[in-house]
Amino acid sequence: MTLDLQLPITTALAPTRSVLLAGAGGGADVLAALPLYGALYRAGKAVHLASVSSAPFESTAKVLGPALVRVTAGTATQGSTFPELQLARWFAQREQDVPIYCFDRTGAKPLRRRTRRSPNSFVSTPSCWSTVVRTACCGDEPRLGTPEEDAASLAAAASLPLPVKILVSVGLGVETFHGITDASVLAAIAAFAKRGDFLGAWSLVAGTADVEDYESAVAFALRDRFSTSIVNSSVISAIRGEFGDYHATARTSGSTLAINPLMALYWAFRLDGVAERNLYLDRIRETETFAELQLAIERFRHLRQDIRREITD
Repeated sequence: MTLDLQLPITTALAPTRSVLLAGAGGGADVLAALPLYGALYRAGKAVHLASVSSAPFESTAKVLGPALVRVTAGTATQGSTFPELQLARWFAQREQDVPIYCFDRTGAKPLRRRTRRSPNSFVSTPSCWSTVVRTACCGDEPRLGTPEEDAASLAAAASLPLPVKILVSVGLGVETFHGITDASVLAAIAAFAKRGDFLGAWSLVAGTADVEDYESAVAFALRDRFSTSIVNSSVISAIRGEFGDYHATARTSGSTLAINPLMALYWAFRLDGVAERNLYLDRIRETETFAELQLAIERFRHLRQDIRREITD
């Protein structure tokens, strides 16, 4: 008997030779792509890493274009929190030269332009945007947490003329810290499944080589208390079997956490399907600055709240 446990995402990525993994939420989000990076690298793919980040623009990173830089282990910085640089240095300790391509934190329109003008190897590169679960929400949920970078990344990725675009989310339940309920996320996943946009889910398991590399990179990149990632620390706690109100970082003190096995799951979706379901993406596509992006989302939220009040009154 042949046991075939292949996921739809595996089938989608099988013919590709090169893959771009981008942290949609900025900063430490790119670290959550490392288990996927390891699997793709071993499969013989050329894997590139990218991130939306503000830190590298006060550094000696090589400038590739307006607000687009190439960060390497030798990049110098003025001391700001810079997980992308630490990730490049973690790779260097393993004798691997892996640059991180970083985009400045802006509105959706400049990010779209910069993504399209990225290094030549990106132009025909199938794209996987790794992010936390809030991007799977459509915008009509009671609360959205901090969706700005994720929304701009989603808009930029959706505009790319690539044959394969996938959004991979991790950390279901982490966003309760920011007010997003599990029910909202699970409802979104069910909607994607009904539309045919769900590409499967799989668990990160303690003791596997890719997960051990992920834990090592997170520990190296986020060594000081100022750069601790709530998402990555929660995901790693779930991988290790912690449950309930368990705090791996002082940043969550004073709140109630719900660490659970679902946080250790990767959830994969057809990215264009996620973009199509998003209710406010059209409102942010032409935003130039990060402040404009924030304002556009806030106006959308207020409009939805006004409509709800009219319905219930």
